[in-house]
Amino acid sequence: MINIVAIGGGAGTFNVLYGLKKKKEYNLSAIISVADNGGTTGSIRDKYWILPPGDMRRAIAALAKNTDMVRKLFEYSFKDEEWVIGSNKIGNILLTALVDIGGSYEKGLDIMCTMFDVWGRIIPVTLEDIHLGVRFEDGTEVIGEKNIDISDKNPGERTHNIDQDITDAWLVGGEWNINPRAREAILNADYIILGPGDLYTSIVPNLLSKWMNETLHASKAKIIYVCNAMTKRGETTNMEVIDFINTIERYTEPRDLDYVIVNNGYIDDEIIQKYKEEENKRPLKIKDYTQFLGKSYKVIERDIINDDDFVRHDPYKLAKIIDDIVEGWIK
Repeated sequence: MINIVAIGGGAGTFNVLYGLKKKKEYNLSAIISVADNGGTTGSIRDKYWILPPGDMRRAIAALAKNTDMVRKLFEYSFKDEEWVIGSNKIGNILLTALVDIGGSYEKGLDIMCTMFDVWGRIIPVTLEDIHLGVRFEDGTEVIGEKNIDISDKNPGERTHNIDQDITDAWLVGGEWNINPRAREAILNADYIILGPGDLYTSIVPNLLSKWMNETLHASKAKIIYVCNAMTKRGETTNMEVIDFINTIERYTEPRDLDYVIVNNGYIDDEIIQKYKEEENKRPLKIKDYTQFLGKSYKVIERDIINDDDFVRHDPYKLAKIIDDIVEGWIK
């Protein structure tokens, strides 16, 4: 068996896990950020004092035997209800109940994984109540994901200029020690996959956990970074591919990356224009290959997305590249 650990959160990690789970020779572990404090996840976190359930819910759905049905169930909510529970997603409510029944967050998570026949393990990166802090180019500091992910749709809540990049990140609250289960998974991994996903709000919070750098450095695993396909306004607004990679290397230092996967697939011009007008996002592709001369990692450029309506990483295209690396077709 080949041990593969995916580190991240959100839709990006969902796609990685979903694409890989059908290969029964892969032992899969998902190490998930617990810094989220926005939306329905944040409301449950605040009211019931548990770690955020949202990204755990997505990872469970990805690795469940019947992903389509579990995902529909987990995303369901009673729209006409105004209370925290009534308006929240069923997956969040269920995990919250199981945490209470099981007596701990990890126990509740384990019960939920058993209930939905999950192939693999879902592991919170830390078991401590932490929040994300970031600094922007103009020096403005913001605490909490819900205060970072502010768009033009709710400008009244915005306390910073979103047309700039984040330059630094840290964790606030608790000791933010790495979860022993996460440490064990990393030390026993053959391959570690970082991303795709929001750079500073899904991936970096995992890398900030105390002893994460030391654990990655001690692991013999090959580290694969899947670069985003699009920028994100208010987080990586003006960044290029090399900037994403440099950020990951900064937070994994002294451990080197082994592979970097970058999209070179075609994105429809109408989709690009829609993203530009509605969200001020743009595609990420390599423009200057001289920036990668002498780097320790191998850059793999492939079509890894679909853009039917939205630009998303394709689970099966991603899985094919991972297979090629594992099977030795890519050295």
